[in-house]
Amino acid sequence: MSRLGNLGAKLYRGEVGYDFVGKRKFWYAVSILITITAIAGLAVRGLSMGIEFQGGAVFTTPKTSVSAPQAETVAEDAAGHDALVQELGNGGLRIQISNVDTEKSDEIRDTLSRELDVPAEDINADLVGPSWGSQIANKAWTGLGVFMILVVIYLAIAFEWRMALAALIALIHDITITVGVYALVGFEVTVGTVIGLLTILGYSLYDTVVVFDSLKESSKDATKQTRWTYSEIANRSINATLVRSINTTAVALLPVGALLFIGGGFLGAGMLNDISLSLFVGLAAGAYSSIFIATPLVADFKETEPQMKALKRRVLAKRAQGGDEGEPQPAGATAGTVGGDPDDEGDGAETGSLVGPRRTQPTSRGRGRGRPSGKRR
Repeated sequence: MSRLGNLGAKLYRGEVGYDFVGKRKFWYAVSILITITAIAGLAVRGLSMGIEFQGGAVFTTPKTSVSAPQAETVAEDAAGHDALVQELGNGGLRIQISNVDTEKSDEIRDTLSRELDVPAEDINADLVGPSWGSQIANKAWTGLGVFMILVVIYLAIAFEWRMALAALIALIHDITITVGVYALVGFEVTVGTVIGLLTILGYSLYDTVVVFDSLKESSKDATKQTRWTYSEIANRSINATLVRSINTTAVALLPVGALLFIGGGFLGAGMLNDISLSLFVGLAAGAYSSIFIATPLVADFKETEPQMKALKRRVLAKRAQGGDEGEPQPAGATAGTVGGDPDDEGDGAETGSLVGPRRTQPTSRGRGRGRPSGKRR
């Protein structure tokens, strides 16, 4: 078995672990700092909206010997403002100019035909009105709102409302960071960006639900034992699914990273940039939030309940009475090694078991030691 496999097995059994929930205030502070940076980027730089949202024209030329920088200069001189030029695989060019009407579009095409030395009829011009972009934006917001509502309803039914609220906060956290990165790097927001943003919501929710499912199973009858507080149970659930989350995120990031850095960086494919950047940032943020934000928030919400407060008092009181033997073990320690008398009612019955009474056979002290049971002859 590989080292990562051994680590995953130890994490799952609770033999090792990291105290994610215990250090949640630090991770909350990190998330707040990242979110503030993202919001500041949005406020200062804003989003660079593509022609799909503000209207304009896209000119596609056949194969030409003119380079993209030269074509960009020609297009900007003809249009009077900025233009975006991308090289196509067939040697042609894609020239995007915002805020262009039909009359201006014809003038620009004639100029491009003359300067790029290609026939005007071979230059394809597509006009996009700003009203179409506003419709796309409205539909995207509607889809996002419906998705959020359905997610909250599903999680509230499948788990509980506290988990639904924590998942909703984590999703908003992921979207804010992704949009903020778009503002900071200056990438254009296109229809591909919207598709990428809606896609990452599913990935982020998947990681969160995996941890929540483990937590739901682990916290059954949690109030009937005195070995762990709810926060410790939540932390064990994160550690048990940690390697699984890392593996799924890494496998998803590899092809997306290839699209972003190879496809977009070296091949100059604009649509790949639009989709892959949102996916790359969103996947990383989703994995982070499911571990460091969503589950610790659930622990905070749950420990406001009277029964969980009472459980915490009982656990701490038992540890205090147990002395050195009852001291809490490091995060992720096995059920059989956490402090307390192993024969107390409500403790784990076997290693790795979270809750459940330990059943022992009655014995008589000083009698029958070293002898099989039965009548003495």
